[in-house]
Amino acid sequence: MISIADAQNLVDAHASRLPGISLPIQDALGMILAEPVVSPLDVPPFDQSAMDGYAFLFGTGVRNEPYTVIGEIPAGAPTALLPTFNEALRIFTGAPVPDGTDTVVMQEKVDSGGTEIRINDPLLKKGSNVRLRGSQTKQGDIALDAGTQLNPAAIGFLAGLGVSTVQVWAKPAVCLIITGKELAPPGAALGPGQVYESNSFALAAALQTLNIHPKMVFRIDDEEALITACLTQGMSECDLVIVTGGISVGDYDLVKKSMEQCGVDTIFYKVKQKPGKPLFFGQKDKTLLFGLPGNPAAVLTCFYEYITLAIRKMTGHLTPEPGSMQRTLTEGFHKKAGLTYLLKGKLQGDHVVPLDAQESYMMNSFAAADCLILLEEEKTSYQKGDRVVVHPFPSL
Repeated sequence: MISIADAQNLVDAHASRLPGISLPIQDALGMILAEPVVSPLDVPPFDQSAMDGYAFLFGTGVRNEPYTVIGEIPAGAPTALLPTFNEALRIFTGAPVPDGTDTVVMQEKVDSGGTEIRINDPLLKKGSNVRLRGSQTKQGDIALDAGTQLNPAAIGFLAGLGVSTVQVWAKPAVCLIITGKELAPPGAALGPGQVYESNSFALAAALQTLNIHPKMVFRIDDEEALITACLTQGMSECDLVIVTGGISVGDYDLVKKSMEQCGVDTIFYKVKQKPGKPLFFGQKDKTLLFGLPGNPAAVLTCFYEYITLAIRKMTGHLTPEPGSMQRTLTEGFHKKAGLTYLLKGKLQGDHVVPLDAQESYMMNSFAAADCLILLEEEKTSYQKGDRVVVHPFPSL
């Protein structure tokens, strides 16, 4: 067995960034830019009114002299009118500020009478309420650097530059293989000795938090031929294969044997942790394979600690994991030496609460958790108030 740190280092060492692909911006949410985006134009592309009001040429008598309104400029409709010193144009938010003017006064700050206005704004300055050309982004500037993760604001920003496609790192194609004769689909009647299958649903949902949908999902019995066939298909079409169940040492634990028969190189098998000790990690050509224990809480624990790390590396994230933090335990905990415990926890400000029901088959506490608490391998006793390392789950 190896330590969690060694196992994570091996995952990081064997995961490789996937190729860059071109995507429409509406399909690129959550993706990582493979190339910088250079602005194709100035934004705004012209001097632009920041509000509804009147455009005029600022002068020393601005607060005393009347201005004659000679026309109006709605957004999207530039004008050829050129006002003189004592003339103004009615203008609306987003409209181009015409030549011969340099300031916009808010419509609420004028006294209007027919075709004349008087400015009633003692704080008005030359250039007020005008968005200058290129004041956000200048043509040729790097708008977003390579390595930027595209959030909703970034998508909108790119659209505002007129950018319709971006070069991003590809997402992995993922195959899920769920093994177990005892598993029944939700909604079906349970037969003797059966339980409902939940691992595929939990893993698919966890993948969705990373903006990934599994390409294929197999739910099969503990039969070597079936496992081998699904592994072969998964490895031929996917970058990442995740198998649950059948990875321990019982008579029906056939996954590791099937992987070896398929030519998968074992990188490590078994990690000094609880839950999820019988964890397998291997590689065939460029495909990464994880064999996870069948217990649902162990499956998600291994996903968050190892598979998330691999996916982040494959999709071009600049850091291998979302990060860890230190928090204060709200209560003590006792454990055996020799294994790192990964407890389901709930963050409360600078504190973290170890939840009840920590066994690897119990999902009720996992449903309430938002982090894993790492209790060190050789340390056996933790007291209320001790500082511990915490790994938060990826946010939805």
